[in-house]
Amino acid sequence: QVQLVESGGGLVQAGGSLRLSCAASGRTFSSYAKGWFRQAPGKEREFVAAISWNGGRTYYADSVKGRFTISRDNARNTVYLQMNSLKPEDTAVYYCAATAMLITYTPQGYQYWGQGTQVTVSS
Repeated sequence: QVQLVESGGGLVQAGGSLRLSCAASGRTFSSYAKGWFRQAPGKEREFVAAISWNGGRTYYADSVKGRFTISRDNARNTVYLQMNSLKPEDTAVYYCAATAMLITYTPQGYQYWGQGTQVTVSS
């Protein structure tokens, strides 16, 4: 079974940057595609970014494209989300997820989830 733990969240001013990390365990981790989702209070969980199991393909929500970058280091069992030019509307709990299926933009397509890390962007 794959287990995921996020870190790197915090409070940052608008225009600033943060890098989130997702540490994973499980012998089959490298064969899973990985995604980042976020959920603000009163809102549904939404897709942010995803990366294929070998890192060859990446996907981004329109709201973050050009500002966020997803990457992975399979040797370290870690997935990253570099967030630049942060905006107040980026404030949310960010979740790392893994799927053995094809990459989708819906949370229902992911089998494994971390507990989330809070990102707060002040104006």
